[in-house]
Amino acid sequence: MDVRILGGLSVRENGVSITPTAAAPRQLLALLTASADQVVPVTVLTEELWPSGAPRAARAELQGHIAELRGLIASALRGAEPAEPRPGWSERRTAEAILVAQPGGYRLDTGGGAHDVWQFERAAGAGYRAMEAGDLPRAALRLGEALALWRGDPYAGVAAGPRIRREIERLETSRLSVLDQWIEAQLGLGRHAELLSELSGLVARYRTNEPLHAHLMVALLRCGHHDEALATYERLRGALKGESGMEPSARLRRLHRSALAVRHTTGRPAFGPRIPAQYTPVRARLVPAGSVG
Repeated sequence: MDVRILGGLSVRENGVSITPTAAAPRQLLALLTASADQVVPVTVLTEELWPSGAPRAARAELQGHIAELRGLIASALRGAEPAEPRPGWSERRTAEAILVAQPGGYRLDTGGGAHDVWQFERAAGAGYRAMEAGDLPRAALRLGEALALWRGDPYAGVAAGPRIRREIERLETSRLSVLDQWIEAQLGLGRHAELLSELSGLVARYRTNEPLHAHLMVALLRCGHHDEALATYERLRGALKGESGMEPSARLRRLHRSALAVRHTTGRPAFGPRIPAQYTPVRARLVPAGSVG
């Protein structure tokens, strides 16, 4: 089974899509993929589908959605059957063996297939370990591989209930953490000029994200754009004031003082690359097309 959720839900068995178009079974499949290879209790499934309270016929409706998913799986499996079935083939490869009913819940058995969240987490973990070891080239490579798996917003197109919303928040937080470390590695490798346009787009999208603003200020200062660094700080300060009434962190304030000191001692360079006012993302791993911050 091939599971993709980092940019819309896509689940394929035997190369055939088993992702339903109807909202409720699609939402049910999404929740099962979030805990693939683990039992998801019926209480969790009903809470996701009916967050305001399950109707009297909830159990029957849930079983109907399970049956629909198994029908899609069975259709996909029919294309995998050999012309002369081998002994035990049907027992090993059945819809009931993939979408398994177990005491108290259901389990989606991926059969050891691919899952983009698992791939993301493995690559991110390797990148974090490389950062800790001071291996910046490897860190940039592995963290970049993790970010490249994102095609858009997680679970895009799924009617998200409370459980899926929490999973979306978890994944977005994890992506921002990886993005922060990827940029840190790139800056450590001296690639500040290459990052300017991407960082400008990211801070426009994440208006109160302090690590991203700090990275942009560092890149601007290294490129000699002191006024732009100061303007970045003021935009962040205004956004934070408007949202939470708080001031930027100590790190940002130190960068602000550095920008003021350098500008006063060196002046602004006569020439230098301009930072575009508008940003069109050029790397899907950073800002997937069509995603919403």
